[in-house]
Amino acid sequence: MERSRLALPLIVLAQWCGTSLWFSINGVAASLGSDLGIREAEIGHLTLAVQLGFIVGTLTIAASGLADRYRASRIFLSASLAGALVNLAFITVAEHHALALLLRFATGLCLAGIYPLGMKLVIGWTPRHTGAALAWLVGMLTLGTAMPHLLRGATLDLPWAWTLILSSALAVAGGIAVALLGDGPHLPANASRARLKDGLAAFRDRHFLSVAGGYFGHCWELYAFWLLVPFLVGREVTRLQAPADWAPWLSFSVIAVGALGCILAGALSRRHGSASAANLALATSGALCLIYPWLGQASPLLLLGLLYLWGFSVIADSAQFSSLASATAPRAHIGATLAVMNAIGFTLTLPGIWLGASLWQEHELSVLWLLLPGPVLGLWSMRGVAAYVRRQPASS
Repeated sequence: MERSRLALPLIVLAQWCGTSLWFSINGVAASLGSDLGIREAEIGHLTLAVQLGFIVGTLTIAASGLADRYRASRIFLSASLAGALVNLAFITVAEHHALALLLRFATGLCLAGIYPLGMKLVIGWTPRHTGAALAWLVGMLTLGTAMPHLLRGATLDLPWAWTLILSSALAVAGGIAVALLGDGPHLPANASRARLKDGLAAFRDRHFLSVAGGYFGHCWELYAFWLLVPFLVGREVTRLQAPADWAPWLSFSVIAVGALGCILAGALSRRHGSASAANLALATSGALCLIYPWLGQASPLLLLGLLYLWGFSVIADSAQFSSLASATAPRAHIGATLAVMNAIGFTLTLPGIWLGASLWQEHELSVLWLLLPGPVLGLWSMRGVAAYVRRQPASS
């Protein structure tokens, strides 16, 4: 019983540590630009490489059956240790763009053994109130994404490599914590025949497909927004004529506030259901996609405030989509199903990241309108889900 009570805190903290690898390069983007001449577009390419690695990794896990044939805690540990080493290796090749891209791709491969497997660990340990539990997990993913900005803000007097060293140390600690915890008792230990087709099988259910469509729209917007946060914050810091050192701290807090959004959405899901919580968050971030560029000449403080609201809402729906998906996925193949859904969703992050990084320097705030189709199409896909869920017993 004591172990069960500790499971969720340990898993979410390990998720926070492991996913600090995700945006470790973005956290030092300004230093890479000033020290090595790496431009915004090249930072975008490095981010794309991570996403591509994650996609290939999740598909490999699903196609091979690793997610359901082997203990999730062991995969999590192996991925965390490998990711930490690859992240450290980037320090030695940062000036060589091709090698840097290869190592960031490898980082994405490792993250495929951290994020989806973290979901499976949560479901295995906390089968009740899954939406609220996954909200904590995704909240830690958000803090992990924001962490490199905080690490850079705390080490501005040190070389940029220290940010990567610290994020690698966090990943190692997270992997060890999960290995000591082990897998939960509420999922089958093995599913030896799980394959990619088993991960795709859930898409035959129209309710699962509707939820997946909402998640896909969310993905179109999310990572492109996170990529643009340092640029958006830097713009307002410049307009305020504030010290440039403010930028990493503000970037961290704009992304990190999403953790609170996840937790509050999880609490909301327990009262009103995951579908309602997801729709509210998606509608809020979609509205900000629409209006933010029109307010480009407004007070920098107002725009920073809107960025905090955006950071709060843009990730708040993610755990609720995962909860809704896990409720309709085959229990024996839930790892493969979530891996496939993640792979498709993260494929849809690529256009927004590429367009945002490529067009920011020329168009600035106008690029935010390119994120709007995600929330719009996501809400359209979800239009019947809330009514369906209300007819079912509460499970989140």
